[in-house]
Amino acid sequence: MAISLEQARTTVREALAHGVAQDMKPLSVVVLDAGGHVKAFERSDGASPGRFQIAFGKAYGSVMLGMAGGAQMARAESQHYFMTAMNGLFDGKVVPVPGGVLVRDEDGAVIGAVGVTGDSSDNDANAALAGLAAAGLTGEA
Repeated sequence: MAISLEQARTTVREALAHGVAQDMKPLSVVVLDAGGHVKAFERSDGASPGRFQIAFGKAYGSVMLGMAGGAQMARAESQHYFMTAMNGLFDGKVVPVPGGVLVRDEDGAVIGAVGVTGDSSDNDANAALAGLAAAGLTGEA
């Protein structure tokens, strides 16, 4: 199974809508496939232009490490040298904080990830989860 374009677009749309409904700061949302390639991206009006790279880094780390943002942050706190090494391997593209949400299929295989940025990391993760649920997918924050 793979994340379809329609599921990616729904995830983005509904994550942004969740942010508006929860009165969050302007969000940026990216959906990546299992290879770390962009399926969909949108940046809310008022979101800073650098937010693409942050959202991408949250999702990219999740896909490449098979580890959600929350788990990456815990790993960075307990073994900073590991996440520093991983970021070196991936050319500095990993942002190890909540808001990077891993997506698996029914068999547990990684099929992609969502990265959300703009509000607190926990709120970002909640917006990603809401977007995924609307698309019929389950996320691991």
